[in-house]
Amino acid sequence: RVTWRQREGDEVQSYLHDSAPLSLMELLSKYTENDIRSCCLAEIKQTEEKYTETLESIEKFFMVPLKRFLSASEFDTVFINIPVSNCIFNEQIKGSYQVEIAISCLDNISKTKEDVKLKLEECSKRANNGKFTLRDLLVVPMQRVLKYHLLLQELVKHTTDPMEKANLKLALDAMKDLAQYVNEVKRDNETLREIRQFQLSIENLNHSLLQYGRPQGDGEIRITTLDKRARQDRHIFLFDLAVIVCKRRGDNYEMKEIIDLQKYKITNNPTTDKENKKWSYGFYLIHIQGQNGLEVYCKTKDLKKKWLEQFQMALSNIRPDYADTSFHEFKMHTFSRVTSCKVCQMLLRGTFYQGYLCSKCGVGAHKECLGRLDNCGRANSGGLPKMQVIRNYNGIPQPATQDGPPLHIQIGDTIELIRGDAHSLFWQGRNLTTGELGFFPSDAVKPSPFFIVLCSRFAGAMERLQAESELINRVNSTYLVRHRTKESGEYAISIKYNNEVKHIKILTRDGFFHIAENRKFKNLMELVEYYKHHSLKEGFRSLDTTLQFPYKESENLVGQRSNRTGVLSPKVIGIAIARYDFCARDMRELSLLKGDVVKIYTKMSANGWWRGEVNGRVRLGFLFSFVSFLPWLTVIL
Repeated sequence: RVTWRQREGDEVQSYLHDSAPLSLMELLSKYTENDIRSCCLAEIKQTEEKYTETLESIEKFFMVPLKRFLSASEFDTVFINIPVSNCIFNEQIKGSYQVEIAISCLDNISKTKEDVKLKLEECSKRANNGKFTLRDLLVVPMQRVLKYHLLLQELVKHTTDPMEKANLKLALDAMKDLAQYVNEVKRDNETLREIRQFQLSIENLNHSLLQYGRPQGDGEIRITTLDKRARQDRHIFLFDLAVIVCKRRGDNYEMKEIIDLQKYKITNNPTTDKENKKWSYGFYLIHIQGQNGLEVYCKTKDLKKKWLEQFQMALSNIRPDYADTSFHEFKMHTFSRVTSCKVCQMLLRGTFYQGYLCSKCGVGAHKECLGRLDNCGRANSGGLPKMQVIRNYNGIPQPATQDGPPLHIQIGDTIELIRGDAHSLFWQGRNLTTGELGFFPSDAVKPSPFFIVLCSRFAGAMERLQAESELINRVNSTYLVRHRTKESGEYAISIKYNNEVKHIKILTRDGFFHIAENRKFKNLMELVEYYKHHSLKEGFRSLDTTLQFPYKESENLVGQRSNRTGVLSPKVIGIAIARYDFCARDMRELSLLKGDVVKIYTKMSANGWWRGEVNGRVRLGFLFSFVSFLPWLTVIL
């Protein structure tokens, strides 16, 4: 089906080519094999040139003149990622060009702002003698991208060199994937319009319907609770995650109840089926935890079959096959940026609830790919701490040159920490949403509860000789956890024992970590915490010691800890990070350096002073305004 927007896009392209070109098949029928390849290559080259010319025309004749006539938000909506420099160099904008929203915004501006409408007409005359408006030109970028796979398909067909053919097939698959993504975004935009219409027609609804996923169907049913109260006529709107139960009020609906489908399962009730009797075809919605369920009655046998299929589809989206296979925990998820499936590497298509996200390791996947994933934590994760992004970071300010490239992150992303400590402004990590590796501000994430403890133990990538150098001059039972660089994804514990440095390989199998077959752990932190209190001789008879002193602790603090036998430590009620330097004025006060990790023992002292500890120094106090309290952190003592 050709839409008006497709026709407009083709017409604009024809104008930009200065003459109406022959169809691709007409051109190809007149050439030899080599000529066909040359023709396809020339068409791709010409497409690129005209595409950038269109963008440059929009930028030169519309963006610049209109900037002072539009608000910042209007300008960003209409011209999102239009500049050629953005399109060429910024991979982060992939999928962010939303022509429907841009055109809708432009139409609204033209209706409400006469001065902008006149300016738009003036800009069109300067750009192309008024033949095409900005509205027409905005369509072009999305129209052109859908033609690439057709040209590449012909190139593959007429290419004989095996290496060239293999590379072209990769390009063809990528462009087909992109075309499918674009088409799915269009379809989702239509779905969103449908959801907005539902929202407007339902009275007494205080929730956005978007949170419930895609609509599966709506219509009239009769409903009763399983304790056999009277049947009630209702109109229901079935979504992936919920049923909106309404009572019809003329052309509108009054919301009566929202049924959370995550708590229900569906069961057929064939005993109610009576041929040729309306409203006798039923099925059950049974609460998983045994609470009172519901019985739904349909007008006809065919409608019952249809509703059962729609409910089963919704429930299969909530609880798909293999959602918890290989120790993963997958749930439907809306990805805020363009994301590829961990299994097939194809895009997760659409604008909302595009696929499934594992809450444990942060990988995304298509529903159909869930059964083909590696064990949770093995593909990208080594049991390292995972952190949630709490603010966006797009590379500014940049990390130090010697550190490495910045890691672009957005709110909601999951980051796997690779290197960092509580005093560093930048940490190194992997964005599990995108798979990218780089450095990001340490205050842009919410650390896992184990992080403060782990950072004093984890040495990052390190081999035996370097570990021995770090530990040989330390006290016995000092240890570190290191990433074995020669074996990707493998980890080891190095510990000084009887004045020698010993190395223990951490084994991974079926998503668990262990050094002894009879005791396995979900992640590295659990393993280390266990062997802080239990002897390593469980796995190695000759190593009768616990993990006592993290190698990053200062020698003074280690000495204090080793001499504390029998002394009760005060209870830690929280953790904070020093926001500023503070120099103690007497022995009761606690000196702070910006970035210090402060253990808080009491917050009840007078005049805003708290009692706490930094690097083994315990004092009455420091001013609470000098620190940022981290309520999500706990300390494992």
